[in-house]
Amino acid sequence: MRHHVRLLARDDDELNCGSGGGDRSDTGLRIASIFIILVGSLAGALFPVLARRSKYLSKHIPQRVFDTAKYFGSGVIIATSLIHLLDPAIEELSSPCLAPAWQDYPYAIAICLCSIFLIFIVELVAFRWGTARLERLGLAHDAHGHGLASHAAHGPETDQLAQANAALSRNDNDSSLHREKSRDSTNSHEHGHAGQTFPHAHSDVEARGHGHHHHPHAVGDSPAAQVIGIAILEFGVLLHSILIGLTLAVNEEFKVLFIVLVFHQTFEGLGVGSRLAFVRLPEKYNYIPVLGAVLFGITTPLGIAVGLGVRETYNPESTTASIVSGILDAFSSGILLYTGLVELMAHEFLFNSDMLHGSNSKLAYAIGCMILGAGLMAVLGRWA
Repeated sequence: MRHHVRLLARDDDELNCGSGGGDRSDTGLRIASIFIILVGSLAGALFPVLARRSKYLSKHIPQRVFDTAKYFGSGVIIATSLIHLLDPAIEELSSPCLAPAWQDYPYAIAICLCSIFLIFIVELVAFRWGTARLERLGLAHDAHGHGLASHAAHGPETDQLAQANAALSRNDNDSSLHREKSRDSTNSHEHGHAGQTFPHAHSDVEARGHGHHHHPHAVGDSPAAQVIGIAILEFGVLLHSILIGLTLAVNEEFKVLFIVLVFHQTFEGLGVGSRLAFVRLPEKYNYIPVLGAVLFGITTPLGIAVGLGVRETYNPESTTASIVSGILDAFSSGILLYTGLVELMAHEFLFNSDMLHGSNSKLAYAIGCMILGAGLMAVLGRWA
C-alpha cells in the first residue's frame, strides 16, 4: 500500500510534501475504529496476563495454551521489528520529500544498529549492577541461564524453585568435602559441576538452615531486571502503536488498513501479553504486567484519536512527518529485534534446559508456533 501511494505520486510528478491535509473521508468509521481496535488490543494483551493470574482460568486452561501463546508471541515480535518497523523506516527516511543527503546513507539501518547496541549496553550495565549486589549478599549468578539464573524478563525458561533446590542439594553433597578447607581459608569456594561459583561454606549453611524461607536468586530473576526487560519491550511496542494509530486516522487507504490493523494489533497484543504473563514478580508488583497490557491496548486508539484531531494539518507524507516517524520506527525496530532474538529466542531455546533436554516433538511444536506467529505478521505486512 505504501509503495502504491508513493508510485502514484511519482507518476503524477506531484509529491505530497505539504504541511497539512490528511484524508477526511469515512469520519464515522474512523471514530468507530478507536473502539474496535481498543477491544481487540486489550483482549489480545490482557487475556494471557489475567488468565495466568486467575486461579480458575489457570486451572481450567491447559498449559499448552499458554505455551502456544508465548512462542507465537515471540515470532510476532520478531516479524514486527523487521516487516512493520524497519521496512517502513527505510521508506520514510529515503522519501523523495527529504533532502538529497538522506539518500546518501542508510540512516534507518544505522539508527536500528545504534538502538540494538544501546539496549544491549543498558541491560549489560543493569546486570553488572545487579550481579554486584547479589555477590555482596552471597548469592549466585549464572550469566548464561543454565543454572540458577533463568533470565525471566520476558518469561522464565525453567522453574526457579526446582533450580534452587537442585543447587542446594549439590552444595549438601559437596559441603563435607570442603568444610575442613573452609575453616583454614576464608577464600575457599565451593564449585558445582556446572562451573558455577557458590557462596562460602558458612553462607551455604545459613542458606540451608533457612531453606524454607529463602532460595538463591540470580540477577535475571530479580524484580528490577524483569521490570527493565518489560520497560524495554513496552517502549518499542508503544512507539510503534502510536505511529500506526496516527497513520490510520489520516490515510487514504483507510478501510484496507483498518481491517489489517484489527488483526495486527490483536496478534501483537497476544505477543506482548504472553510475555508479560510469564513474568515472575513479588506480589506487590503484580500490577506491572497488567499495567503493561493496558498501556499497549490504549496506545493505538490514542494515536487514532490524536490523528483525527490534527488531520486538518497533519500530513504523513510531509518532510517533517517522514523524518520523525522514520527515526522512531528505526529505533523501535532495534529494540524489538534485540528483544526478540536475544531475550526471547535465545533464552527460550538455547539457554532453556527444558528445550535442550526435552522431547523433539516439544521442540518442534515450539518452533512451529514461533514461525507461525512470524509468518502471519509478515503476511500482514503486505497491507500495513
